[in-house]
Amino acid sequence: MDKSALKVNKGIEQPEAINRKFVDKVKGYKSKTHDLDYYVNGIIKGERRILAQAITLVESTKKEHRKLAEDILEFCLPKAKESIRIGITGVPGVGKSTFIEAFGKFLTSKGYKVAVLAIDPSSNKNKGSILGDKTRMEELSADKNAFIRPSPSSGSLGGVAQKTRESISLCEAAGFDIILVETVGVGQSEIAVHSMVDFFLLLMLAGAGDELQGIKRGIIEMSDAILINKADGDNLQKAEMSKVQYANALHLFPATDSGWTPVADICSAYTGMGIDRLWGYIKEYERITKENSYFYSNRKQQELFRLHEQIDRKLKQYFYENNDVKNLLAIAKDQILTNKKSAYKLADEIIQKWKNKTL
Repeated sequence: MDKSALKVNKGIEQPEAINRKFVDKVKGYKSKTHDLDYYVNGIIKGERRILAQAITLVESTKKEHRKLAEDILEFCLPKAKESIRIGITGVPGVGKSTFIEAFGKFLTSKGYKVAVLAIDPSSNKNKGSILGDKTRMEELSADKNAFIRPSPSSGSLGGVAQKTRESISLCEAAGFDIILVETVGVGQSEIAVHSMVDFFLLLMLAGAGDELQGIKRGIIEMSDAILINKADGDNLQKAEMSKVQYANALHLFPATDSGWTPVADICSAYTGMGIDRLWGYIKEYERITKENSYFYSNRKQQELFRLHEQIDRKLKQYFYENNDVKNLLAIAKDQILTNKKSAYKLADEIIQKWKNKTL
């Protein structure tokens, strides 16, 4: 008996895991650009979705987006509201995202509109990043008076997104009172952030073994306040000791140009302890620096820094987009791989030939 009463019927065909219509719709939405009025009017009205779209446009590396992005910035700059720009840095694991959520919620409860520009580390291979700050700041993300924008560092200096300065301007045009700039905290980002904010905050951990080490000297010199985070539970006593050590270290540095005396304190993003004191320090800093005009002179210096930054960026773009340069680089690549010429010699030759063609 070869035949069996049992047989397998053909099952129901399973649908594809990915909804292709939805993917096509999203792709079309992402690639769509609008006219200048759409972005400018939406930003000035404080529409967060349009603000996010404009920042995406500003961050775009596509040549066709560059002119529109620059026009948006040009029209929005005169509409920018005077805000307080606060840079927040600290080593990975210090609790920057948790602290920013606690601080942001404190500020929105006071009636302020808060924008958070959070820089996520990028992969050196594909320049992608997780952009997980919105998932780490769930409550603040849902706050109608808050705007959180995670951006990939894309290999730029120490984890500061290349277009963070422009994003600040757009957020100010959208009416945000306080701009918080969070860095990756990998060592060099402090210099870049310091050149674009008013108040610079350094978050530290107690008992990390580097309270007074020289590697922190440069960062401490730039800091307007040092907060020992996670000062709760069994860690409270250690935090108090670290606070004293940092306060003593701050007194060893020369007086600041701002006229402000940097402070050291403790806080807990988990319990909220110390958050209100930090805001008191920032308001006092603002009062002092506006009275002695440092606040405004520093902003002007930052604009001059922006000018040189833009020149550097555009020269680099024009150089590498030049067809003659592309051809010279292709030839140079072969010469390096065959050990015919050194990189130093080839670099000089390429730049000289480019200058002769363009000047």
